[in-house]
Amino acid sequence: MKLPWRVILLWTLPVLVVGFFLWQGTFSPEPGQAGNNSANSRLSYGRFLEYLDSGRVEAVDLYDNGKTAIVRASDPQLQGNIQRFRVDLPEKAPELITKMREADVEIDSHNDGDDGAIWGLLGNLIFPVLLIGALFFLFRRSNNAGAGPGQAMNFGKSKARFQMEAKTGILFDDVAGIDEAKEELQEVVSFLKQPERFTAVGAKIPKGALLVGPPGTGKTLLAKAIAGEAGVPFFNISGSEFVEMFVGVGASRVRDLFKKAKENAPCLIFIDEIDAVGRQRGAGIGGGNDEREQTLNQLLTEMDGFEENAGIIIIAATNRPDVLDTALLRPGRFDRQVSVDAPDLKGRMSILNVHARNKKLDPDVSLESIARRTPGFTGADLANLLNEAAILTARRRKSAITLAEIDDAVDRVVAGMEGTPLVDSKSKRLIAYHEVGHAIIGTLVKDHDPVQKVTLIPRGQAQGLTWFTPSEEQTLVSRSQLKARITGALGGRAAEEEVFGDAEVTSGAGGDLQQLTAMARQMVTRFGMSDLGPLSLEDQNSEVFLGGGIMNRSEYSEEIASRIDSQVREIVEQCHQNARQLIRENRAAIDRLVDLLIEKETIDGDEFRQILSEYTDIPEKEQYTPQLLQ
Repeated sequence: MKLPWRVILLWTLPVLVVGFFLWQGTFSPEPGQAGNNSANSRLSYGRFLEYLDSGRVEAVDLYDNGKTAIVRASDPQLQGNIQRFRVDLPEKAPELITKMREADVEIDSHNDGDDGAIWGLLGNLIFPVLLIGALFFLFRRSNNAGAGPGQAMNFGKSKARFQMEAKTGILFDDVAGIDEAKEELQEVVSFLKQPERFTAVGAKIPKGALLVGPPGTGKTLLAKAIAGEAGVPFFNISGSEFVEMFVGVGASRVRDLFKKAKENAPCLIFIDEIDAVGRQRGAGIGGGNDEREQTLNQLLTEMDGFEENAGIIIIAATNRPDVLDTALLRPGRFDRQVSVDAPDLKGRMSILNVHARNKKLDPDVSLESIARRTPGFTGADLANLLNEAAILTARRRKSAITLAEIDDAVDRVVAGMEGTPLVDSKSKRLIAYHEVGHAIIGTLVKDHDPVQKVTLIPRGQAQGLTWFTPSEEQTLVSRSQLKARITGALGGRAAEEEVFGDAEVTSGAGGDLQQLTAMARQMVTRFGMSDLGPLSLEDQNSEVFLGGGIMNRSEYSEEIASRIDSQVREIVEQCHQNARQLIRENRAAIDRLVDLLIEKETIDGDEFRQILSEYTDIPEKEQYTPQLLQ
């Protein structure tokens, strides 16, 4: 593994410094040493004077300018044998030399020269020199990289990645499920490859195309396909890379980007997440002279200003078109707004075919059944689904992906990771009644989605789950269908009330109550499905950051607000009473299903309906896919 140069530098500098000082301490001469002439032991200065007075000292070698001495003297404790002693001499003792000469002691002085001073000077200079060298190295690397502390003047340079011929590895054949968007963008590619075909009839090349859609629907994948098909110079940048803390940097980067694009025209510029820089001006508090708005102004000018940008096509992507500035969306800047929505049943089958190319699927696996079970899934969700199924297959040591792995992968993607099953207790029985209550209402109410399975295996935050699987697409939702969903959401709470009593009602229905309250309020305030009449009383897009939610108040009076609350309560209460009645009428079937659910922990929809049909008639349903309410 190749370590980053900063890590190597941070580890090398301390090692060099410590090694140098250890080397200095090893090879520099210590005071009192000269080759092999070293002392065996130390001798105090007072004892040395006693030896000198008694005539036992034969020779003295002076070191360190007279600060240290190696004394050869006879030791009375060793029967007069000659020994070497090290003695630290005082700095000011001129009479000592005279006294040693009077005692006829052999005196020799050893000059160490300037080695100590040189080593001390080098020791003081080595760390500053290494520090200055490291800083120089850092600045040099910053200059070579084109960014960083040494490149204050290069802040305004564009950070767009440039490819003369974009080799993304993605073509239009690799994009499935969004045929309408592909057709719109294929014309852009054709315009770049064969412009004379369009200019012959007076058509002008579109200046920009804005890809709009929820996350994961394939906007960036489409941009890669355009780059791979067009074969022209390609610039790729994110909207957030324009914005910096310094005012004017973003506008400078926009100018630099379009300058490079003009030099390589005809070319493509892809700006991902353009809402980071293209938000509506004047919506914030504190004026409009900030960095982001100046960057947007420069972008508007470059796209369609006084100077013509011939041959430059801009592709941008966002999942928040409602926050973009209106000047950015007008024709002449973004001539086309391509909607990239979640795929329908046919689109999901096409996407699954693309992602199943490199997967080993069991022959019994039907991609159509997977597509029918995954309404509302985007392309990214479907790719993740098949990948999770492949991981589960490898974990279970199977050679091919089977329906069991597909079902578990769908549950994991939608509800979360599987938890530990509950032990048989009162809590488990209560959860079983709650989930069977949902399933009973979903089965007996005609306009509700059919039950796919009921399980007590925890996933995510849910201790139990009831799955409903529609089989047919539908874009409109009727009043009876909305009421059926509200009634089904109240099935769990109704079962708890009827079986255990009001005192034992739990918080397990908290999420259900939030959903059904939102649906009931939308019926009254947005869809006109109440006694208030066909009125839309609330706007779903009044958000604070657009400047429309701070000072604006509701467009209806307090009396109407009170009537709205009353209508919402009436709808929910009516559905609640219907749910409790169905639970009371089918108590015997519920008890049997609960016992079976506790025993098996999972009951599929067919088995559930077969058991329930022994107790009551089950209405025939018109199966459909529910439309997500916003």
